[in-house]
Amino acid sequence: MDGSNAMWGGRFAEGPAAVMREINASIPFDKRLWKQDIAGSKAHVAMLGAQGIVSPDDAATIAAGLDRVAAHYAAHGVTEDLVLEDIHMQTEARLAEAIGPVAGRLHTARSRNDQVATDFRLWVRDAIDQVLAALGGFQAALLVRAEEHAASVMPGFTHLQSAQPVTLGHHLMAYHAMIARDVSRFADARVRMNRSPLGSAALAGTGFPIDREMTAHALGFDGPMTNSLDGVSDRDFALDYLVAATQCALHLSRLAEEFVLWASQPFGFVALSDQWSTGSSIMPQKRNPDAAELVRGHSGRIMGCMTALMVTMKGLPLAYSKDMQDDKPPVFEAHDLLALSIAAMTGMVESATFRTERMRAVAEAGFATATDLADWLVREAGLPFREAHHVTGRAVKRAEDLGIALDALSIGDLQAIDARIDDRVYGVLSVDASVASRTSFGGTAPDNVRAAIRAARETSE
Repeated sequence: MDGSNAMWGGRFAEGPAAVMREINASIPFDKRLWKQDIAGSKAHVAMLGAQGIVSPDDAATIAAGLDRVAAHYAAHGVTEDLVLEDIHMQTEARLAEAIGPVAGRLHTARSRNDQVATDFRLWVRDAIDQVLAALGGFQAALLVRAEEHAASVMPGFTHLQSAQPVTLGHHLMAYHAMIARDVSRFADARVRMNRSPLGSAALAGTGFPIDREMTAHALGFDGPMTNSLDGVSDRDFALDYLVAATQCALHLSRLAEEFVLWASQPFGFVALSDQWSTGSSIMPQKRNPDAAELVRGHSGRIMGCMTALMVTMKGLPLAYSKDMQDDKPPVFEAHDLLALSIAAMTGMVESATFRTERMRAVAEAGFATATDLADWLVREAGLPFREAHHVTGRAVKRAEDLGIALDALSIGDLQAIDARIDDRVYGVLSVDASVASRTSFGGTAPDNVRAAIRAARETSE
Protein backbone atom coordinates (compact mmCIF):
# COMPACT_ATOMS: atom_id res chain seq x y z
CA MET A 1 0.00 0.00 0.00
CA ASP A 2 1.29 3.46 -0.89
CA GLY A 3 1.42 5.38 2.38
CA SER A 4 1.34 8.67 0.46
CA ASN A 5 -2.13 7.98 -0.89
CA ALA A 6 -4.46 10.46 0.83
CA MET A 7 -7.35 7.98 0.50
CA TRP A 8 -6.02 6.04 3.47
CA GLY A 9 -6.23 8.90 5.93
CA GLY A 10 -8.94 9.45 8.54
CA ARG A 11 -11.42 6.64 8.95
CA PHE A 12 -9.66 4.62 6.21
CA ALA A 13 -6.29 4.59 8.01
CA GLU A 14 -6.38 0.78 8.15
CA GLY A 15 -6.35 0.73 4.35
CA PRO A 16 -8.45 -1.63 2.23
CA ALA A 17 -9.86 -3.46 5.27
CA ALA A 18 -11.49 -0.26 6.50
CA VAL A 19 -12.87 0.54 3.07
CA MET A 20 -14.28 -2.96 2.70
CA ARG A 21 -15.85 -2.83 6.14
CA GLU A 22 -17.61 0.45 5.35
CA ILE A 23 -18.72 -0.34 1.80
CA ASN A 24 -20.04 -3.74 2.89
CA ALA A 25 -22.05 -2.46 5.86
CA SER A 26 -25.69 -1.51 5.54
CA ILE A 27 -26.46 -0.96 9.22
CA PRO A 28 -26.39 2.87 8.90
CA PHE A 29 -29.60 2.69 6.86
CA ASP A 30 -31.12 -0.77 7.28
CA LYS A 31 -31.42 -0.21 11.03
CA ARG A 32 -34.82 1.24 10.07
CA LEU A 33 -35.95 -2.34 9.47
CA TRP A 34 -35.57 -3.44 13.09
CA LYS A 35 -39.28 -3.81 13.83
CA GLN A 36 -39.78 -5.85 10.69
CA ASP A 37 -36.67 -7.93 11.45
CA ILE A 38 -38.00 -8.77 14.89
CA ALA A 39 -41.45 -9.62 13.50
CA GLY A 40 -40.01 -11.86 10.78
CA SER A 41 -37.73 -13.62 13.26
CA LYS A 42 -40.58 -14.27 15.70
CA ALA A 43 -42.74 -15.74 12.94
CA HIS A 44 -39.82 -17.89 11.77
CA VAL A 45 -38.95 -19.30 15.19
CA ALA A 46 -42.61 -19.99 15.99
CA MET A 47 -42.76 -22.06 12.81
CA LEU A 48 -39.50 -23.86 13.64
CA GLY A 49 -40.96 -24.82 17.01
CA ALA A 50 -44.29 -25.92 15.53
CA GLN A 51 -42.50 -28.09 12.94
CA GLY A 52 -40.19 -29.67 15.51
CA ILE A 53 -37.11 -28.22 13.83
CA VAL A 54 -36.14 -26.64 17.16
CA SER A 55 -37.46 -27.69 20.55
CA PRO A 56 -40.49 -25.89 22.03
CA ASP A 57 -38.32 -24.68 24.91
CA ASP A 58 -35.69 -23.22 22.60
CA ALA A 59 -38.39 -21.59 20.45
CA ALA A 60 -39.94 -19.98 23.52
CA THR A 61 -36.55 -18.80 24.80
CA ILE A 62 -35.69 -17.26 21.43
CA ALA A 63 -39.09 -15.54 21.15
CA ALA A 64 -38.71 -14.03 24.63
CA GLY A 65 -35.18 -12.95 23.79
CA LEU A 66 -36.38 -11.23 20.63
CA ASP A 67 -38.88 -9.28 22.73
CA ARG A 68 -36.01 -8.14 24.95
CA VAL A 69 -33.99 -7.05 21.91
CA ALA A 70 -36.99 -5.15 20.56
CA ALA A 71 -37.45 -3.39 23.90
CA HIS A 72 -33.77 -2.39 23.83
CA TYR A 73 -34.06 -1.01 20.29
CA ALA A 74 -37.21 0.92 21.21
CA ALA A 75 -35.51 2.48 24.22
CA HIS A 76 -31.98 3.06 22.92
CA GLY A 77 -32.04 2.75 19.14
CA VAL A 78 -29.85 0.49 17.01
CA THR A 79 -26.09 0.80 17.37
CA GLU A 80 -24.27 1.40 14.08
CA ASP A 81 -21.57 -1.24 14.50
CA LEU A 82 -19.94 -1.76 11.09
CA VAL A 83 -18.52 -5.12 12.17
CA LEU A 84 -22.09 -6.31 12.72
CA GLU A 85 -22.74 -5.11 9.22
CA ASP A 86 -26.54 -5.22 8.97
CA ILE A 87 -29.66 -5.26 11.11
CA HIS A 88 -29.87 -9.05 10.91
CA MET A 89 -26.40 -9.65 12.37
CA GLN A 90 -26.99 -6.87 14.90
CA THR A 91 -30.19 -8.53 16.12
CA GLU A 92 -28.62 -11.98 16.28
CA ALA A 93 -25.68 -10.60 18.30
CA ARG A 94 -28.06 -8.81 20.69
CA LEU A 95 -30.08 -12.00 21.00
CA ALA A 96 -26.96 -14.01 21.87
CA GLU A 97 -26.09 -11.49 24.57
CA ALA A 98 -29.60 -11.89 25.99
CA ILE A 99 -30.09 -15.69 25.87
CA GLY A 100 -26.73 -17.26 25.07
CA PRO A 101 -25.82 -19.92 22.46
CA VAL A 102 -29.42 -21.01 21.85
CA ALA A 103 -29.74 -17.80 19.80
CA GLY A 104 -27.79 -19.56 17.05
CA ARG A 105 -30.77 -21.83 16.35
CA LEU A 106 -32.85 -18.90 15.06
CA HIS A 107 -31.12 -18.90 11.68
CA THR A 108 -31.98 -22.52 10.96
CA ALA A 109 -33.62 -22.92 7.52
CA ARG A 110 -33.18 -19.22 6.79
CA SER A 111 -30.70 -17.02 4.90
CA ARG A 112 -30.02 -13.32 5.13
CA ASN A 113 -31.23 -13.25 1.52
CA ASP A 114 -34.82 -14.25 2.30
CA GLN A 115 -34.64 -12.46 5.64
CA VAL A 116 -33.89 -9.05 4.13
CA ALA A 117 -36.38 -9.62 1.32
CA THR A 118 -39.05 -10.29 3.95
CA ASP A 119 -38.07 -7.38 6.19
CA PHE A 120 -37.97 -4.91 3.33
CA ARG A 121 -41.29 -6.10 1.94
CA LEU A 122 -42.88 -5.69 5.37
CA TRP A 123 -41.40 -2.18 5.67
CA VAL A 124 -42.71 -1.09 2.26
CA ARG A 125 -46.13 -2.50 3.12
CA ASP A 126 -46.15 -0.42 6.30
CA ALA A 127 -45.01 2.61 4.29
CA ILE A 128 -47.92 2.18 1.89
CA ASP A 129 -50.36 2.06 4.80
CA GLN A 130 -48.89 5.31 6.14
CA VAL A 131 -49.15 7.01 2.75
CA LEU A 132 -52.74 5.86 2.25
CA ALA A 133 -53.72 7.32 5.63
CA ALA A 134 -51.96 10.61 4.84
CA LEU A 135 -53.57 10.84 1.40
CA GLY A 136 -56.96 10.26 3.00
CA GLY A 137 -56.36 13.32 5.16
CA PHE A 138 -55.27 15.35 2.14
CA GLN A 139 -58.38 14.35 0.21
CA ALA A 140 -60.56 15.30 3.16
CA ALA A 141 -58.97 18.77 3.22
CA LEU A 142 -59.58 19.17 -0.52
CA LEU A 143 -63.23 18.20 -0.10
CA VAL A 144 -63.80 20.72 2.69
CA ARG A 145 -62.33 23.59 0.68
CA ALA A 146 -64.01 22.48 -2.56
CA GLU A 147 -67.40 22.44 -0.85
CA GLU A 148 -66.73 25.89 0.58
CA HIS A 149 -65.97 27.20 -2.93
CA ALA A 150 -68.30 25.10 -5.07
CA ALA A 151 -69.68 28.28 -6.67
CA SER A 152 -66.62 30.57 -6.39
CA VAL A 153 -65.75 31.67 -9.92
CA MET A 154 -62.16 31.71 -11.10
CA PRO A 155 -60.49 31.73 -14.51
CA GLY A 156 -59.76 28.34 -16.01
CA PHE A 157 -56.50 28.27 -17.95
CA THR A 158 -54.99 26.53 -20.93
CA HIS A 159 -51.42 27.45 -21.86
CA LEU A 160 -51.62 29.57 -18.68
CA GLN A 161 -53.94 31.86 -20.65
CA SER A 162 -57.45 32.65 -19.45
CA ALA A 163 -59.71 30.17 -21.24
CA GLN A 164 -63.14 29.63 -19.66
CA PRO A 165 -64.50 30.39 -16.21
CA VAL A 166 -64.61 27.49 -13.78
CA THR A 167 -65.22 27.28 -10.06
CA LEU A 168 -62.49 26.98 -7.46
CA GLY A 169 -64.33 23.96 -6.08
CA HIS A 170 -64.10 22.28 -9.47
CA HIS A 171 -60.40 23.11 -9.69
CA LEU A 172 -59.68 21.60 -6.27
CA MET A 173 -61.71 18.51 -7.12
CA ALA A 174 -59.41 17.94 -10.09
CA TYR A 175 -56.63 17.35 -7.55
CA HIS A 176 -58.92 15.10 -5.53
CA ALA A 177 -59.35 12.98 -8.67
CA MET A 178 -55.58 12.83 -9.18
CA ILE A 179 -55.01 11.76 -5.59
CA ALA A 180 -57.74 9.12 -5.93
CA ARG A 181 -55.66 7.56 -8.72
CA ASP A 182 -52.60 7.70 -6.48
CA VAL A 183 -54.53 5.93 -3.74
CA SER A 184 -55.49 3.28 -6.28
CA ARG A 185 -51.86 2.82 -7.37
CA PHE A 186 -50.60 2.41 -3.81
CA ALA A 187 -53.46 0.04 -2.95
CA ASP A 188 -52.81 -2.05 -6.08
CA ALA A 189 -49.10 -2.20 -5.24
CA ARG A 190 -49.93 -3.41 -1.75
CA VAL A 191 -52.08 -6.24 -3.05
CA ARG A 192 -49.44 -7.28 -5.58
CA MET A 193 -46.58 -7.31 -3.07
CA ASN A 194 -48.39 -9.17 -0.30
CA ARG A 195 -46.60 -12.50 -0.76
CA SER A 196 -43.91 -13.76 1.58
CA PRO A 197 -40.36 -14.58 0.43
CA LEU A 198 -39.51 -16.11 3.84
CA GLY A 199 -38.47 -19.72 3.38
CA SER A 200 -36.77 -19.13 0.03
CA ALA A 201 -33.49 -19.35 2.01
CA ALA A 202 -30.40 -18.32 0.05
CA LEU A 203 -31.95 -18.98 -3.37
CA ALA A 204 -32.99 -22.64 -3.67
CA GLY A 205 -35.27 -23.23 -0.70
CA THR A 206 -34.32 -25.55 2.15
CA GLY A 207 -34.33 -29.24 3.02
CA PHE A 208 -35.86 -28.59 6.43
CA PRO A 209 -39.60 -29.37 6.70
CA ILE A 210 -40.65 -25.72 7.06
CA ASP A 211 -44.21 -24.42 6.79
CA ARG A 212 -44.14 -21.34 4.57
CA GLU A 213 -47.89 -20.85 4.76
CA MET A 214 -47.62 -20.52 8.54
CA THR A 215 -44.96 -17.81 8.45
CA ALA A 216 -46.68 -16.00 5.59
CA HIS A 217 -49.99 -15.75 7.41
CA ALA A 218 -48.32 -14.89 10.72
CA LEU A 219 -46.83 -11.83 9.00
CA GLY A 220 -50.09 -10.80 7.33
CA PHE A 221 -49.18 -12.00 3.84
CA ASP A 222 -51.70 -13.68 1.57
CA GLY A 223 -49.33 -16.59 1.09
CA PRO A 224 -45.75 -17.45 0.14
CA MET A 225 -44.03 -16.48 -3.10
CA THR A 226 -44.02 -19.41 -5.50
CA ASN A 227 -40.38 -19.40 -6.65
CA SER A 228 -37.40 -19.24 -4.32
CA LEU A 229 -35.12 -17.56 -6.88
CA ASP A 230 -37.70 -14.82 -7.42
CA GLY A 231 -38.33 -14.66 -3.68
CA VAL A 232 -34.83 -13.48 -2.82
CA SER A 233 -34.17 -11.37 -5.93
CA ASP A 234 -37.49 -9.59 -6.57
CA ARG A 235 -37.63 -5.88 -5.81
CA ASP A 236 -40.69 -5.11 -7.92
CA PHE A 237 -42.54 -4.21 -4.74
CA ALA A 238 -40.03 -1.44 -4.01
CA LEU A 239 -40.21 -0.19 -7.59
CA ASP A 240 -44.02 -0.27 -7.47
CA TYR A 241 -43.84 1.90 -4.36
CA LEU A 242 -41.42 4.34 -6.00
CA VAL A 243 -43.46 4.58 -9.20
CA ALA A 244 -46.61 5.33 -7.19
CA ALA A 245 -44.68 7.78 -4.99
CA THR A 246 -43.29 9.55 -8.05
CA GLN A 247 -46.71 9.95 -9.65
CA CYS A 248 -48.15 11.21 -6.37
CA ALA A 249 -45.25 13.65 -5.96
CA LEU A 250 -45.89 14.98 -9.47
CA HIS A 251 -49.51 15.68 -8.56
CA LEU A 252 -48.49 17.41 -5.34
CA SER A 253 -45.93 19.41 -7.30
CA ARG A 254 -48.56 20.65 -9.75
CA LEU A 255 -50.70 22.00 -6.93
CA ALA A 256 -47.62 23.42 -5.22
CA GLU A 257 -46.72 25.26 -8.44
CA GLU A 258 -50.23 26.68 -8.65
CA PHE A 259 -49.97 27.91 -5.08
CA VAL A 260 -46.64 29.57 -5.95
CA LEU A 261 -48.26 31.31 -8.94
CA TRP A 262 -51.48 32.18 -7.14
CA ALA A 263 -49.61 33.67 -4.18
CA SER A 264 -47.63 36.01 -6.43
CA GLN A 265 -48.78 39.62 -6.69
CA PRO A 266 -49.73 39.46 -10.40
CA PHE A 267 -52.18 36.64 -9.62
CA GLY A 268 -53.18 37.45 -6.05
CA PHE A 269 -55.49 34.44 -5.87
CA VAL A 270 -54.34 33.09 -2.50
CA ALA A 271 -52.68 34.17 0.72
CA LEU A 272 -50.72 31.38 2.40
CA SER A 273 -50.69 31.37 6.18
CA ASP A 274 -47.53 32.30 8.06
CA GLN A 275 -47.16 28.64 8.99
CA TRP A 276 -46.51 27.70 5.36
CA SER A 277 -44.54 30.71 4.12
CA THR A 278 -41.50 32.71 5.21
CA GLY A 279 -40.33 36.28 5.10
CA SER A 280 -37.42 37.66 3.13
CA SER A 281 -34.12 38.37 4.90
CA ILE A 282 -33.89 41.75 3.14
CA MET A 283 -37.33 42.67 1.77
CA PRO A 284 -39.87 43.09 4.59
CA GLN A 285 -42.88 43.23 2.28
CA LYS A 286 -42.40 39.70 0.94
CA ARG A 287 -44.00 36.43 2.00
CA ASN A 288 -42.32 33.56 0.21
CA PRO A 289 -44.19 30.29 -0.50
CA ASP A 290 -41.23 28.20 0.66
CA ALA A 291 -43.20 25.10 1.66
CA ALA A 292 -44.85 24.90 -1.77
CA GLU A 293 -41.51 25.42 -3.49
CA LEU A 294 -39.92 22.64 -1.43
CA VAL A 295 -42.76 20.26 -2.30
CA ARG A 296 -42.13 21.13 -5.94
CA GLY A 297 -38.42 20.43 -5.44
CA HIS A 298 -39.01 17.19 -3.55
CA SER A 299 -40.83 15.74 -6.56
CA GLY A 300 -37.58 15.80 -8.53
CA ARG A 301 -35.71 14.02 -5.74
CA ILE A 302 -38.42 11.35 -5.48
CA MET A 303 -38.24 10.82 -9.22
CA GLY A 304 -34.47 10.46 -8.85
CA CYS A 305 -34.97 7.77 -6.20
CA MET A 306 -37.16 5.81 -8.60
CA THR A 307 -34.58 6.09 -11.35
CA ALA A 308 -31.76 5.07 -8.98
CA LEU A 309 -33.40 1.77 -8.04
CA MET A 310 -34.42 1.02 -11.62
CA VAL A 311 -30.82 1.45 -12.73
CA THR A 312 -29.57 -0.68 -9.82
CA MET A 313 -31.87 -3.55 -10.79
CA LYS A 314 -31.27 -3.30 -14.53
CA GLY A 315 -29.46 -6.36 -15.81
CA LEU A 316 -28.90 -8.14 -12.48
CA PRO A 317 -28.70 -11.91 -13.01
CA LEU A 318 -30.56 -14.25 -10.68
CA ALA A 319 -30.51 -14.51 -7.79
CA TYR A 320 -29.16 -12.14 -5.13
CA SER A 321 -26.32 -9.70 -5.83
CA LYS A 322 -24.75 -7.27 -3.37
CA ASP A 323 -25.88 -4.37 -5.58
CA MET A 324 -29.30 -5.00 -4.07
CA GLN A 325 -28.06 -3.72 -0.73
CA ASP A 326 -28.53 -0.29 -2.32
CA ASP A 327 -32.27 -0.91 -2.77
CA LYS A 328 -33.28 0.57 0.56
CA PRO A 329 -31.80 4.13 0.68
CA PRO A 330 -33.82 5.42 -2.31
CA VAL A 331 -37.04 3.96 -0.93
CA PHE A 332 -36.41 5.36 2.54
CA GLU A 333 -35.55 8.79 1.11
CA ALA A 334 -38.56 8.87 -1.19
CA HIS A 335 -40.91 7.85 1.62
CA ASP A 336 -39.62 10.53 3.96
CA LEU A 337 -39.90 13.22 1.27
CA LEU A 338 -43.36 12.10 0.20
CA ALA A 339 -44.64 12.08 3.78
CA LEU A 340 -43.35 15.63 4.24
CA SER A 341 -44.87 16.76 0.95
CA ILE A 342 -48.32 15.34 1.72
CA ALA A 343 -48.31 16.89 5.18
CA ALA A 344 -47.23 20.28 3.82
CA MET A 345 -49.82 20.35 1.02
CA THR A 346 -52.56 19.25 3.43
CA GLY A 347 -51.64 22.12 5.75
CA MET A 348 -51.54 24.64 2.91
CA VAL A 349 -54.93 23.60 1.55
CA GLU A 350 -56.52 23.67 5.01
CA SER A 351 -55.16 27.12 5.96
CA ALA A 352 -55.04 29.02 2.65
CA THR A 353 -57.12 32.16 2.27
CA PHE A 354 -58.55 32.12 -1.25
CA ARG A 355 -59.13 35.63 -2.63
CA THR A 356 -62.25 34.85 -4.56
CA GLU A 357 -63.01 38.48 -5.45
CA ARG A 358 -59.67 38.70 -7.26
CA MET A 359 -60.29 35.37 -8.99
CA ARG A 360 -63.68 36.57 -10.21
CA ALA A 361 -62.26 39.87 -11.43
CA VAL A 362 -59.60 38.09 -13.50
CA ALA A 363 -62.19 35.69 -14.91
CA GLU A 364 -64.39 38.60 -15.94
CA ALA A 365 -61.50 40.54 -17.45
CA GLY A 366 -60.20 37.78 -19.68
CA PHE A 367 -63.15 37.40 -22.08
CA ALA A 368 -63.52 33.92 -20.62
CA THR A 369 -67.14 33.65 -21.77
CA ALA A 370 -66.25 33.95 -25.45
CA THR A 371 -66.88 30.23 -25.96
CA ASP A 372 -70.32 30.66 -24.37
CA LEU A 373 -71.13 33.33 -26.97
CA ALA A 374 -69.99 31.05 -29.78
CA ASP A 375 -72.04 28.15 -28.39
CA TRP A 376 -75.09 30.43 -28.07
CA LEU A 377 -74.77 31.49 -31.72
CA VAL A 378 -74.71 27.83 -32.75
CA ARG A 379 -77.51 26.76 -30.45
CA GLU A 380 -79.89 29.73 -30.70
CA ALA A 381 -79.04 31.47 -33.96
CA GLY A 382 -78.23 28.38 -36.03
CA LEU A 383 -74.74 29.47 -37.13
CA PRO A 384 -72.13 26.85 -38.06
CA PHE A 385 -69.52 26.75 -35.33
CA ARG A 386 -66.73 28.10 -37.53
CA GLU A 387 -68.84 31.14 -38.43
CA ALA A 388 -69.86 31.55 -34.79
CA HIS A 389 -66.17 31.46 -33.86
CA HIS A 390 -65.48 34.29 -36.31
CA VAL A 391 -68.41 36.40 -35.03
CA THR A 392 -67.27 35.87 -31.46
CA GLY A 393 -63.75 36.98 -32.34
CA ARG A 394 -65.16 40.27 -33.64
CA ALA A 395 -67.16 40.71 -30.42
CA VAL A 396 -64.04 40.15 -28.31
CA LYS A 397 -62.17 42.70 -30.43
CA ARG A 398 -64.97 45.24 -29.90
CA ALA A 399 -64.92 44.67 -26.12
CA GLU A 400 -61.13 45.03 -26.10
CA ASP A 401 -61.34 48.33 -27.98
CA LEU A 402 -63.89 49.65 -25.49
CA GLY A 403 -61.98 48.24 -22.49
CA ILE A 404 -65.03 46.37 -21.14
CA ALA A 405 -66.11 42.78 -20.52
CA LEU A 406 -68.17 40.88 -23.08
CA ASP A 407 -71.33 41.05 -21.01
CA ALA A 408 -70.93 44.84 -20.84
CA LEU A 409 -71.29 45.22 -24.62
CA SER A 410 -74.60 46.84 -25.58
CA ILE A 411 -77.09 44.97 -27.69
CA GLY A 412 -76.45 47.59 -30.36
CA ASP A 413 -72.72 46.77 -30.41
CA LEU A 414 -73.48 43.06 -30.65
CA GLN A 415 -76.10 43.42 -33.40
CA ALA A 416 -73.74 45.62 -35.36
CA ILE A 417 -71.45 42.61 -35.48
CA ASP A 418 -74.24 40.12 -36.28
CA ALA A 419 -77.94 40.99 -36.51
CA ARG A 420 -78.99 37.52 -35.42
CA ILE A 421 -77.91 38.27 -31.83
CA ASP A 422 -80.72 39.26 -29.44
CA ASP A 423 -81.18 40.05 -25.75
CA ARG A 424 -81.22 36.37 -24.78
CA VAL A 425 -77.45 36.32 -25.23
CA TYR A 426 -76.94 38.07 -21.89
CA GLY A 427 -78.12 34.88 -20.21
CA VAL A 428 -74.79 33.25 -21.11
CA LEU A 429 -72.29 36.12 -21.15
CA SER A 430 -71.74 36.49 -17.40
CA VAL A 431 -69.19 34.26 -15.68
CA ASP A 432 -71.86 32.95 -13.30
CA ALA A 433 -74.12 31.98 -16.18
CA SER A 434 -71.17 30.36 -17.92
CA VAL A 435 -70.21 28.08 -15.05
CA ALA A 436 -73.85 27.28 -14.27
CA SER A 437 -74.36 26.11 -17.84
CA ARG A 438 -71.54 23.52 -17.75
CA THR A 439 -73.78 20.74 -16.51
CA SER A 440 -72.34 17.85 -18.52
CA PHE A 441 -70.98 15.04 -16.35
CA GLY A 442 -67.67 16.16 -14.90
CA GLY A 443 -68.38 19.80 -15.72
CA THR A 444 -67.81 22.85 -13.54
CA ALA A 445 -71.42 23.78 -12.69
CA PRO A 446 -71.71 24.30 -8.92
CA ASP A 447 -74.37 21.59 -8.63
CA ASN A 448 -72.00 19.19 -10.40
CA VAL A 449 -69.21 20.07 -8.00
CA ARG A 450 -71.41 19.45 -4.98
CA ALA A 451 -72.54 16.12 -6.45
CA ALA A 452 -68.91 15.12 -7.04
CA ILE A 453 -68.08 15.97 -3.43
CA ARG A 454 -70.98 13.86 -2.16
CA ALA A 455 -69.91 10.94 -4.33
CA ALA A 456 -66.31 11.21 -3.14
CA ARG A 457 -67.39 11.17 0.50
CA GLU A 458 -69.64 8.17 -0.06
CA THR A 459 -66.81 6.30 -1.76
CA SER A 460 -64.41 6.96 1.13
CA GLU A 461 -66.86 5.78 3.80
